Amino acid sequence: MASPASIFDDIRIGLVFFTRLPLPHFEVRDRTLADAIWTAPLIGLLVALIAWLAYAIASLLGLSPGLAAAIAMAAAMLATGCLHEDGLSDTADGFGGGRTREKKLEIMRDSRIGTYGACVLVVSILARWSAIAELGNPAHVLVGVVVAHVASRALIPTFMQMLPQARVDGLAAGVGMVSDSVVLSALGIGALALLLLGLKGAVAAALCLGLLFFAFRKLCLAQIGGQSGDTIGALQQLAEITLLFATCAILA
Repeated sequence: MASPASIFDDIRIGLVFFTRLPLPHFEVRDRTLADAIWTAPLIGLLVALIAWLAYAIASLLGLSPGLAAAIAMAAAMLATGCLHEDGLSDTADGFGGGRTREKKLEIMRDSRIGTYGACVLVVSILARWSAIAELGNPAHVLVGVVVAHVASRALIPTFMQMLPQARVDGLAAGVGMVSDSVVLSALGIGALALLLLGLKGAVAAALCLGLLFFAFRKLCLAQIGGQSGDTIGALQQLAEITLLFATCAILA
């Protein structure tokens, strides 16, 4: 069982890796990103609360749900530095523009954004904005963003464990092996978030996530033979959209 000091160190590592929040300098000993990746859904909770606070303030100022949703999304993107959006766009460019596995990986590493990446980003932003605006009521928005940001990130350790690394270098390759305890911890946190939708809603959302997960896993294996940091970001974005839509179906 991890000690309280290790848990706090893991959370600090997660904050540094998954956000761009201004943090004080600190030292972490004997903990790696592979150890700390279970904190991804916890960091998602923080991002969700930032987004909801922005939405709530905008609503109190009399702004429409559409404008408040745009502000909430901007707050979340600022908090994360668009980390996962970048992965989604790179994945779309690589999968859509490359003919061979090597070319796909080369395109995904290119910092320039192409047509596929730009179009997918537009659709992703529009989908999430529409869902948040559709929820409308700040209480419903709180449920939606917490479920979406937490449970989508809970899939990350499982994805990293179940797929081989697509390249020998790069972000995902440098993380190392993810243990079973890390996977179970993240999934447990994600399951708790889904329960905000009620038991039936949680089961339905979990089934949707399962279908998305295995479909995307199959796509990644076919396209590049495994996973990379970009595909991890793409999975999070697709899962976030799925969960926002599920929340709309249940609550809106």
